[in-house]
Amino acid sequence: MLKVIRDFFYGLAFGIIETIPGVSGGTIAIILGYYFELIKAINHFAENLKKNLQFLVPLVIGIVTGILVFSSIVSYLLVHYSFPTMLFFIGLVAGIIPHIFSKILGDGQSLRFKDIVQYVKRFSLIDIVLIVIPFLVLLIISLLKGVSAVHPEDQINTVDASFMIFIFFSGVLGAVALVIPGISGSFVLLLLGIYPLAIYALSQVRVFLGDISNIQLMLKICKVVAPLGIGIVVGGLTMTRIIEKLLKNYQKTVYSVIFGLLLGSVCALFKNPIVYRSGVSAIIIAMGAVTFSLGCLLSFKVGKNRL
Repeated sequence: MLKVIRDFFYGLAFGIIETIPGVSGGTIAIILGYYFELIKAINHFAENLKKNLQFLVPLVIGIVTGILVFSSIVSYLLVHYSFPTMLFFIGLVAGIIPHIFSKILGDGQSLRFKDIVQYVKRFSLIDIVLIVIPFLVLLIISLLKGVSAVHPEDQINTVDASFMIFIFFSGVLGAVALVIPGISGSFVLLLLGIYPLAIYALSQVRVFLGDISNIQLMLKICKVVAPLGIGIVVGGLTMTRIIEKLLKNYQKTVYSVIFGLLLGSVCALFKNPIVYRSGVSAIIIAMGAVTFSLGCLLSFKVGKNRL
């Protein structure tokens, strides 16, 4: 029972994070130590059906709960306290970076920051390239703007077959980013102009549950959620298989890329306009410093035991 509750809260954290453009659910899975277990459970689902169901069912329920229930809470915090809220999430990402660094070194020893130069000298040119390229890619992505779109309330009324195909492929790309730590699936959807529509459609689920006789609303929701959901499943299944094969044969390479993505993610998140949405003052900066420190400490401590 404790494991079921734990897996539910793993999913809850994943779902909450995925409502925020720029923050990666894959990073949270790494921080909490179930990322590679998740990859294995998806890829070998039929091989140990009972065990995988016991892990995935509460996880998925937690993800759905996090998205549907906590999206409004996170939305409120991002409107009124965006700076300290986002700095907490940035701290979560930053706190896990030393552990990924240690994984690249492969010796399993605790890092001593006074020896950082000696650690870096152990990196090969290939390691550095694998770190720098994803770091630069995320910085470039952070400079891009989301596609401006019609208000989602109006846009949902104009969804046709061709647009549903576009939503499907957006889901595929979003899922690829969802699985890779450091890249936010919701941010990819934002760049494609689908994120506002997807969030609006999901928010209407609760409206529909309050009036299940509203068939027209149900159809509108399904035209967005169904192709997006199918795309996410297809993209997620494809990407998890690729990642597992890479981990089996090129573990150090995978950790180097993840390290670069996490470094780039921290820098990119500071450039995210959402961080500064509610304004910045001396008090807000002080709150941000506290929440950033808490985020770092939490992920560093959890990652130390779980990664």
